[in-house]
Amino acid sequence: MRYILILLLFVFSFAEIVAQQPANKVIQFTGVVFGADSTSVVPGTHVYIPKSGRGTTTNPYGFFSLPVLEGDSVIFSAVGYKRAYFIIPPHDKQSSLKVIIALQDDIKFLEEVEIRPYPTESMFKEALISMELPEQKEYANIYQWLNSQVMTQAYLDLPASPNANHQYFMQQQRQSYINKYSPPQNQLLNPFAWANFINSLKRKK
Repeated sequence: MRYILILLLFVFSFAEIVAQQPANKVIQFTGVVFGADSTSVVPGTHVYIPKSGRGTTTNPYGFFSLPVLEGDSVIFSAVGYKRAYFIIPPHDKQSSLKVIIALQDDIKFLEEVEIRPYPTESMFKEALISMELPEQKEYANIYQWLNSQVMTQAYLDLPASPNANHQYFMQQQRQSYINKYSPPQNQLLNPFAWANFINSLKRKK
């Protein structure tokens, strides 16, 4: 009986202590997140409470709304900005809290890094000079065909065009009319014929 009375006294004392402690008040935490310039909003900012594991993200206008408790620590995190922290203060009357959060830019300057495929400049120049292009053989053949001697020989080997044949025929006709009433000329004694013959031999060489 004695132990029962002690147990009941302990239970009533604990209940009285719990009743005296105020319950945590739920607060609707809302606001807008701005950048460092305070003129542009930051959409997609993560707003979360690490202690309870609850959170949300800001909409395209930087607005957020999240139920919190008094004393909660809220973290604001966004890419390209430093983290911001906000502790929910005690509220006696209002059940909502409106704030404006300004995030600071997180700028990091990296040192310059030079990436080279060769350890020294001389090795790079040597490799560049000795490098062969994928179509270098085709280019060499084109340059060879564009050579003046090759083009001249190719031009001489071309057959006569119909216009050239017609002109040659008309020239022969005129020559036949001229030589009709005169003895034919001996081309072996014609110096112009010999000059043309010698020039043709030189071109073939």
